[in-house]
Amino acid sequence: MGIAQEGQVEFRSAPAGVAQELAHAVRGAVLSPGDEDFTTECAGFNLVAAHRPALVVVAEGAADVQAAVRIAGLHGLPVTVQSTGHGISAPADGGLLISVRRMNGVAVDPIARLARVEAGTPWHKVIRSAAAHGLAPLNGSSHLVGAVGYTLGGGLGLLARKYGYAADHVTRLEIVSADGELRMVTQDQNAALFWALRGGKGNFGVVTAMEFELVPVTRLYGGGLFYDGEDTSDVLHTWRAWTRDLPEEMTSSVALLRLPDLPVVPALLRGRLVVHVRIAFQGSAAEGEQLIRPLRTVALPVLDTVGDMPYTAVQEIHQDPTHPLPYHERSIVLRELDHQAVTRLLALAGPGSGCGELMVELRHLGGALGRPPAVPNAVGNRDGAFTLSTLTPAIPGDPAAADVAGSEVLEGLAPWGTGGRYLNFLGGPATTGPGQVRACYDAETYRRLADIKAVYDPQNLFRFNHNIVPSEGLSQ
Repeated sequence: MGIAQEGQVEFRSAPAGVAQELAHAVRGAVLSPGDEDFTTECAGFNLVAAHRPALVVVAEGAADVQAAVRIAGLHGLPVTVQSTGHGISAPADGGLLISVRRMNGVAVDPIARLARVEAGTPWHKVIRSAAAHGLAPLNGSSHLVGAVGYTLGGGLGLLARKYGYAADHVTRLEIVSADGELRMVTQDQNAALFWALRGGKGNFGVVTAMEFELVPVTRLYGGGLFYDGEDTSDVLHTWRAWTRDLPEEMTSSVALLRLPDLPVVPALLRGRLVVHVRIAFQGSAAEGEQLIRPLRTVALPVLDTVGDMPYTAVQEIHQDPTHPLPYHERSIVLRELDHQAVTRLLALAGPGSGCGELMVELRHLGGALGRPPAVPNAVGNRDGAFTLSTLTPAIPGDPAAADVAGSEVLEGLAPWGTGGRYLNFLGGPATTGPGQVRACYDAETYRRLADIKAVYDPQNLFRFNHNIVPSEGLSQ
């Protein structure tokens, strides 16, 4: 491949004739560096890294994905797929990027309580469609994230302690594997691949459609309690003790926020340390109010948004950013969170610590998250009690800064960790190396994933991701 220049950014050019071959084979646009929409299709939410592919295929449907993957394989072009770009793990330099954001159809079967979504569907479309029938998906904290990528990585959502991971509720997947074949994947059809896809992320092909169960949830008692940074110690210690005896209907988390003084940030949160406790309770408002009383009384919140809400407003609980920004995301899984662990966290990330993270977050696990699903899958670390994650401001293209970003807090809490990590909370090239991906699974699960990878993608065509390398003995 040659090198093409666009301004100060380098792009590897595709082998001669590939763009024309793709243009004849797909309905959607085929874009090269310098084309009008090329940069738009490459852009994602996390700006920590930029895709610099040789070509972009703007897929209109599964047939486009099949043709693109088949032609890429013939010419040795590695493939990545992007819908929203929240979960970028490796820039697609010199490869083929398949943009699936136009594949965003949603169909709901209210009798069977099932939804079918296409590859690029964001959660807000699913939430709205399901709500029309008194149902809800097991979405995450941001309604802008793509449903498929989120679910393939596990899916730790706001109803998680009651219903488990989103991946546990997938019933069918349609996937284009490295040979360009469109495969129907269920518990009974391509069963090994069904196990691997649910937790193995994008290692086995391009999922063009996903079917999954919906749950009968129409409302929550939920929202956020925001406290001044001076109250961090009291709030964290109280929240830790409070989580010990909660019903599974209560899913909660707490975040230490240090957001920049910028117009896109709510004025209350700008340029200061704020503690944000997030509440998602599936019981009545009266029960919820009683349950969270210890949190409301430990300190005076500077803002209290907790109340009865329709599920369609679920994004208001975490209030995740809606504007693209560059960040590294890291995580570990904790086996426990005792008094000493909170004290250590306060020293590393509390007032006066000098912590530079945008966010240090604890999510309460347990409940259904700790039980095996009805149909086994590859989602790991079910023995954890909490996740601890960091969101670090990034300077795109600065690997030296990336090497240490977010490490101090996680390393400091490692004595309380299981040794595991949560896959969906690893974001950016600096956080998704082989060792970190392996830590998302136990040794036997990872070995099995690598064996299945060797069957369906022996050449590691899909490697711009949280990569699982195919087993050598099976990929020869």
